[in-house]
Amino acid sequence: MTTLFGRRVLLRPLEAGDFAKWQEVRRHNSEWLTRWEPQRLPGQPDVVEDSHAFGVRCSARQRERQLGTGYGFGIFVDGAFGGEINLNSLQRGPFQNAYIGYWIDERLAGEGFTPEAFIVCVRFAFEELHLHRVQAAIVPRNTASRRVVEKLGLRDEGTAKKYLEINGVWEDHIRFAITTEDWTERGAALIEKWVGF
Repeated sequence: MTTLFGRRVLLRPLEAGDFAKWQEVRRHNSEWLTRWEPQRLPGQPDVVEDSHAFGVRCSARQRERQLGTGYGFGIFVDGAFGGEINLNSLQRGPFQNAYIGYWIDERLAGEGFTPEAFIVCVRFAFEELHLHRVQAAIVPRNTASRRVVEKLGLRDEGTAKKYLEINGVWEDHIRFAITTEDWTERGAALIEKWVGF
């Protein structure tokens, strides 16, 4: 199991045994999070309320890790579950790209945990997985998520129209990116500022 360490955060894959703590955080943050997420399909189990569905989700993420197509992590702060960060849709060949997505418990927002987790995850992407590019796509009005990538100085690569379905609506997304060349130039400073070692 891949475990990544920051200064204040620990990133590790979620397991079926994490359900109760994950559920509490998701229930508490329902309004805070669901407006930024794809709508649940009719007939699809509710992962927040169904422990079996959560276990299936964990198994699917484990399979992605085995195939090298995705790496999902829970964000743990002082040993407590606080959010998630994921490298999704990892592509090899000439692209060498992954998309990064993240969310944090509203009770932990604004404390710098998300930028720290982001840098820990991006370091893994470039230094362990040897990717060339990591991209984030963010709904323009999602100021909290935009603040994370802006703090880290990711490049704004423009707005993709009607890019992803979010809560039942096809939404525009601003695409942000960082490449391995950027990491070579700025990675040490980002680690020093956000991770501390």
